[in-house]
Amino acid sequence: MDRFSFLNAAHTEFFAQLYDQYLENPDSVEPSWRAFFQGFDFGMTSYNEESAINQMDDVANSNIENGIISEKIVKEFSVLKLIDGYRTRGHLFTKTNPVRERRTYTPTLAIENFGLSTTDLDTVFDAAKILGHKPSTLKEIITHLDNVYCQHIGTEYMYIRKPEVVQWIQDKLNINDNLPNFDVDQKKIILEKLNEAVSFENFLHTKYVGQKRFSLEGGETIIPALDALIEVAAEKGVEQFVMGMAHRGRLNILANIFHKPTQDIFSEFDGKDYDQEYFDGDVKYHLGLTSEKTTRTGKKININLAPNPSHLETVGAVIEGIARAKQDKYFPNDFSKVLPIAVHGDAAVAGQGIVYEIIQMAQLDGYKTGGTIHLVINNQVGFTTNYQDARSSTYCTDVAKVTLSPVLHVNADDAEAVVHAILFALDFRMTFASDVFIDLLGYRKYGHNEGDEPRFTQPVLYKIIANHQNPRDIYAEKLLTLGIIDATYVSKLETDYKANLDMNLEESRKKTLTIIKPFLQDEWIDFIQVSDDEMRKKVNTKFDKKGLDDLIVSVSTLPSDKKFINKITKIVNDRKKMYDNNVIDWGTAETLAYGTLLTEGYNVRVSGQDVERGTFSHRHAVVKVEDSEEEVILLNTINNKKGNFNIYNSLLSEYAVLGYDYGYALTNPNTLTIWEAQFGDFSNGCQIVIDQYISCGEDKWNNQNGIVLLLPHGYEGQGAEHSSARMERYLQLCARHNMYVADCTTPANFFHLLRRQMKTKFRKPLIVFSPKSLLRHPLCVSTQDEIANGEFQETIDDKSVDKLKVKTLVFCTGKFFYDILAERTINGRNDVALVRIEQLFPLPVNQLQVIIDSYPNVDDYVWAQEEPKNMGAYSYMLMNFDLVKWRLASLKAYAAPAAGSSTRDRRRHADAIRMVFDKNLFR
Repeated sequence: MDRFSFLNAAHTEFFAQLYDQYLENPDSVEPSWRAFFQGFDFGMTSYNEESAINQMDDVANSNIENGIISEKIVKEFSVLKLIDGYRTRGHLFTKTNPVRERRTYTPTLAIENFGLSTTDLDTVFDAAKILGHKPSTLKEIITHLDNVYCQHIGTEYMYIRKPEVVQWIQDKLNINDNLPNFDVDQKKIILEKLNEAVSFENFLHTKYVGQKRFSLEGGETIIPALDALIEVAAEKGVEQFVMGMAHRGRLNILANIFHKPTQDIFSEFDGKDYDQEYFDGDVKYHLGLTSEKTTRTGKKININLAPNPSHLETVGAVIEGIARAKQDKYFPNDFSKVLPIAVHGDAAVAGQGIVYEIIQMAQLDGYKTGGTIHLVINNQVGFTTNYQDARSSTYCTDVAKVTLSPVLHVNADDAEAVVHAILFALDFRMTFASDVFIDLLGYRKYGHNEGDEPRFTQPVLYKIIANHQNPRDIYAEKLLTLGIIDATYVSKLETDYKANLDMNLEESRKKTLTIIKPFLQDEWIDFIQVSDDEMRKKVNTKFDKKGLDDLIVSVSTLPSDKKFINKITKIVNDRKKMYDNNVIDWGTAETLAYGTLLTEGYNVRVSGQDVERGTFSHRHAVVKVEDSEEEVILLNTINNKKGNFNIYNSLLSEYAVLGYDYGYALTNPNTLTIWEAQFGDFSNGCQIVIDQYISCGEDKWNNQNGIVLLLPHGYEGQGAEHSSARMERYLQLCARHNMYVADCTTPANFFHLLRRQMKTKFRKPLIVFSPKSLLRHPLCVSTQDEIANGEFQETIDDKSVDKLKVKTLVFCTGKFFYDILAERTINGRNDVALVRIEQLFPLPVNQLQVIIDSYPNVDDYVWAQEEPKNMGAYSYMLMNFDLVKWRLASLKAYAAPAAGSSTRDRRRHADAIRMVFDKNLFR
């Protein structure tokens, strides 16, 4: 077999069989094959597929000319090429489009293109053996290949580089000519689910005329497909199912797969108010659901459909995080128990860059989920845009080739083919723990929504669609012809189903309010939802001093039997030295925060670009052995560790990775889940996740989330892109009880802030503007007592001044405090007090009032910031800080956050500081 390893799997198998037979008994092989093997040069090792076939042709032709072998051998090669052609390009010539003619591709699969002719059709060829058949006529071989590759399922897979995967696919495809083979009961189940899909849409179309529902019509076969997927997956041991999708077809799937009470769906259509004032809700086709499903054989399976915004494909990252969190929590090291499925639209899967980011995560240790089934509802239109204008690639699914995932293109009118394809995909995923794609080629019966007019832009297509039968009626006619059902079967199914809908509609209209069940509610049983008043309350975050002493030994002691570079040895050893000297820096405080939580049974997950070391070399959570690059994680060596610590350098993505980590935090509230940006402003690459999930997920979907964002922020002359984390954007998003925003100035406060995130009985997103230069600032240190016995301080008053002598009271946040402090020290301005606001939202108004009242002689109040006037917290403070009349000390308004010239940047920075001390500079 190895002699033929340069060939593809088909040719390898064929020639290996013959060659083994030749080696065992040369006389058992016909003379022409003996001559071929004697003439073929196995000593060459630089063959590729093309050169090998060419040599085979040359050997064969030479032997023909010399009268040694017959032309039959050359024809065998031609048949092999034909088989390879079907396997490689057969998907281009399928019958997969229910409403359009296929585009023309050349060369075709005509036998003449492979050196064959119609006179060869009745010739028997040994090449049939590689299809698992006995020697067969060319006509029989073509019939088999046409059934397998060119009917209602077209399969792309020959680009896969693992021969065992290619062989597995070919073996599966060759079973029953890749044709569906369902028994009578299975066929009736498919029809019943199709009826539910079609009848549900018809019912809504008549009861709620003109209302948006983003109907599934044209893709209804996804309903029996998902039903079969869940049933069979449960038999294969899957216990949880995590699904993400956009709006098209969501209501149908909620009703007929997730069994969301249709009374609730009708209440949402009627626009009733919610049963809680706590949240504002979302449109009906964005809502998610978690439910328990019992399969037909009695298996229990937990099924989840994640809520999503209108920003297409974002939810794909979220469900991967949900799936991984479930795997880590319930089935450690076993990816088979939780199955993610991502439902895409054709325009979105081809056009949205986040899809590429998600797919690149598929095999990474920190993000893999054991394979995702990607199902594309291919309408062939994106809103009004034709598919020719929506992509340059041949297929909308060509992104699958990034991870060498197989793709099955299926005619959405053929219900059995769709179910057959999704079960193939399930088998593939469970066997190889890898992604697989299904391109469900259908149509969209109406416009982008039911009030839209598609004939403005696709008049020809929509004339065809208007006269096209729905998949249920197509399938019913097939079963009627087969004698499986009678003429009244479907009408009875429809009557019974719609009668149930009518009853639920009547019951729904007796109710005055809509009830929205939180997604993943079982994961949040022990948690409560709170207002901003509760968020302002103090939380006990102290930790036993003896425990800290033990922790510092663990995180500052490298294994003695391993060699590390001198710098890392010093950095790690210095943690203990500084601790013993009662000087704790930022990196050590952060490490201790993680360690304390781990000993209390909480998990910690940190993710982002370069987080293992830290962008600014302060963390060193993972250290490498010098000679082998073996990884050592000291936090995993601590005594009495009850939780798990995981930290992962992410791929160079913000959008998908933050979406993933949001999903992870959504699913496991007892894991401190942190995403850190390389620089704070890099978070603008994932602004959709911040705007549509983090800031308002609880308000829209009633879902808490404790995700932590660490955003390095501070003006240190590094230019426009590495200075500002865009604080103003986050503060603009703050309202009611939606999240925490903090900008700490001491290691101890950061320690207690991280611990507070886990010690409450509720979860809120936490945005932290984390430091850069303060990581090593000599004044930015804390004591053992502040760590062990302190608490998070929302404000820090100035303890170094005589309050009676203070005339100017300055409020600031973050690093700018130390810059102002240095200037005050130089100038000896003891009449100026500096108050640090460590928590910007919820703003600690009561604490600020107490501080203000403690300075009786102040006549000058200042808000000071290092950001330009149109950025930073200024506009937020204008809206929310009205306890006194104050002035601003900052840069002017600028378009860019900072100047590129370090000289100009430092000059402007100094001007802002001078404004603090000279009210006459106020602008």
